[in-house]
Amino acid sequence: MSPAFIILLISSLIFDFLNGFHDSSNIVATPIASRAVSPRVMLWTAAVAHFVGPFLFGVAVAETIGTGITDPDNVTMPVVIAAVQASVIWNIVTWYFGIPSSSSHALIGGLVGAVIVSAGVQAINASGLLKVVLALLFSPILGLIVAYILMHITLFLTRGATPKVNGIFKRSQFFTSLGLALSHGANDAQKTMGIITLGLVVEGVLDEFVVPTWVIFLSASMIALGTAAGGWRLIRTLGWRIYKIRPVHGFVSQIASGSIILGAALAGGPVSTTQVMSSSIMGAGSAERLSKVRWLVGYQMLVAWVLTIPVAALLAALLYFPLSWIDAAF
Repeated sequence: MSPAFIILLISSLIFDFLNGFHDSSNIVATPIASRAVSPRVMLWTAAVAHFVGPFLFGVAVAETIGTGITDPDNVTMPVVIAAVQASVIWNIVTWYFGIPSSSSHALIGGLVGAVIVSAGVQAINASGLLKVVLALLFSPILGLIVAYILMHITLFLTRGATPKVNGIFKRSQFFTSLGLALSHGANDAQKTMGIITLGLVVEGVLDEFVVPTWVIFLSASMIALGTAAGGWRLIRTLGWRIYKIRPVHGFVSQIASGSIILGAALAGGPVSTTQVMSSSIMGAGSAERLSKVRWLVGYQMLVAWVLTIPVAALLAALLYFPLSWIDAAF
């Protein structure tokens, strides 16, 4: 394998670790905020589930990332490296400021930006990109609506219940968090698999886009390690800043978001776990009353989400030129 592929592999694994580190807040914020499970137990349980998820639910999302946005023939090693490194930079910046942004948006934006400056706009697969954008756009809206409806149903079914019902919701969150972690691992680890496998195709190691088992193992391992490390800045944002989360909110928002993310993973849609979980939390809270939710925090998240794709695309475009010069020199 060439030095360029080794750089790509290292960059992709760093991105995968940061994805788990960045997005662990989506999985554990609500059970930790509602004191359903201890932080360390929840993080390690989520880490194990993240590792198992990609082996259970296939690699449809990896194929979308690797072949859906552009034909692998249009991709060079500097393009893939620029896309991944732009995503890494954006993840670090948003983590530092405690802003829940989308690793999926960043990676797709980076890939689009690098491909355009390398091969032109015509190299972008419009239908494939549309599928990705629609999945990213509608999944948080669906999360808000599903959580809103589920919260109303839950409140109706538990009307007149004693405070002991909170104990049921608390204990249930361990299992809903486990399901959410499995779905997140299945969806998000595949993004790294898609990038590494695309690099193998560009390198000539693979004749066609087929994800090797060792790529699945490495990607699953790194997102699990990142999850275990825990992005506490973002956990605080999702767990406390939107509103004071009670066990019922965590239970409902995790069921809503987990079902949407898993469905997208099986269908090959690379959705943003951050977006879906955040909107589900807001949907569960607003079902009680609209004023319960601190909508300003949601507005700040929305701004970050809107900026992610264009900023990542610009970063990747800027990184592409020095990377292509270095690649040509060697």
